[in-house]
Amino acid sequence: MSVIVQKFGGTSVADLDRIRNAALRTKAEYDRGNDVAVVVSAMAGTTNQLVQWTGEAAALHDTREYDAVVSTGEQVTAGLLAIILQEMGVSARSWLGWQLPIHTDSSHGSARILDIDVQALRQRFGERQVAVIAGFQGLSAENRITTLGRGGSDTSAVALAAALNADRCDIFTDVDGIYTSDPRIVTKARKLEKITYEEMLESASLGAKVLQTRSVELAMNYGVRLQVLSSFSETPGTLVVDEDEIVEKEIVSGIAYSRDEAKITLRRVADRPGVAAAVFGPLADANINVDMIVQNISQSDQSTDLTFTVTRSHLDRAVAVLEKARPEVGYEKLKADEDVTKVSVIGVGMRSHAGVAQRMFATLAERGINIQVISTSEIKVSVLIEEEYTELALRALHTAYGLDNE
Repeated sequence: MSVIVQKFGGTSVADLDRIRNAALRTKAEYDRGNDVAVVVSAMAGTTNQLVQWTGEAAALHDTREYDAVVSTGEQVTAGLLAIILQEMGVSARSWLGWQLPIHTDSSHGSARILDIDVQALRQRFGERQVAVIAGFQGLSAENRITTLGRGGSDTSAVALAAALNADRCDIFTDVDGIYTSDPRIVTKARKLEKITYEEMLESASLGAKVLQTRSVELAMNYGVRLQVLSSFSETPGTLVVDEDEIVEKEIVSGIAYSRDEAKITLRRVADRPGVAAAVFGPLADANINVDMIVQNISQSDQSTDLTFTVTRSHLDRAVAVLEKARPEVGYEKLKADEDVTKVSVIGVGMRSHAGVAQRMFATLAERGINIQVISTSEIKVSVLIEEEYTELALRALHTAYGLDNE
């Protein structure tokens, strides 16, 4: 007998018919003799509506009450799925985050899980009962409901799988696995049978929306085997596993992209010690994440240009912060550009193969695509390009690295 954790996202439980379909998936695992815990998201669109209502009620609302409101969507889904499973003859009950409980810190709206008490679940497994758990929510030390941030149900599922020492955590979505690139753009993209935690973590952080970054990081830290698969087809999914489980590692496993980028360039910044801290310190204080950074060659002995990227949603705030800091930084001009895309090649095989970056640069050059900023890690190379060249770049790089599904 195995312990299986299943997670169904918003599109997988969007209405009663889809919840019934999810229940059939759960019943199939139950009928195999496995112990099953199911984590559910709110029905598609529900959380957005709840967030909107809290904003309309008060722009500067109490975040504790915000969590009390937006956590209710998952409660509805958990109850409905438990009812439908019972109707199918499967013993089941719903659990809210505070009932287990799932202990979190007190960062309302973006809480982090500290501990999950699974004693009651194990007892119910002994009675052959399916546990249906509301994702996205937990309980603070102050006995208040907390939420884990958007996409937090993935994190709930992985944390639960780790606490239960589950054999596998199945993430059911509206896609049937992880692809070498976005199949809506790259028609020759192919589904991967397996991908490493590190590759998936890079992909998630670089724009792939299949899994939440925090959930992948948690799975990697605790060795939780993830499977990404579709709620709407019977095809096998993609396993997210430790690197040791993949015998032959591809040099490049995928091409990712993110349109949620904005570039800021500070012209003729004073070239002196401490200027970088003067730029990025206020941004950090304003909780604005900076990604790619490049300092250009000085035009003179006294000044240089500094270019970096932020998310588009943070651009206006970043510009305001930098304009306020202008007297201290001492730049001549600020230029902001939203018409950019970050394109990345990812693969653990890069560690042992040279020339990956060179091939990327040459491929883009052959198609007349200018590279504005470059950043690298051990298993990825990212470049910033003009947004209009996104699709051309993705297809060209996919072919250049031999990823096309012939």
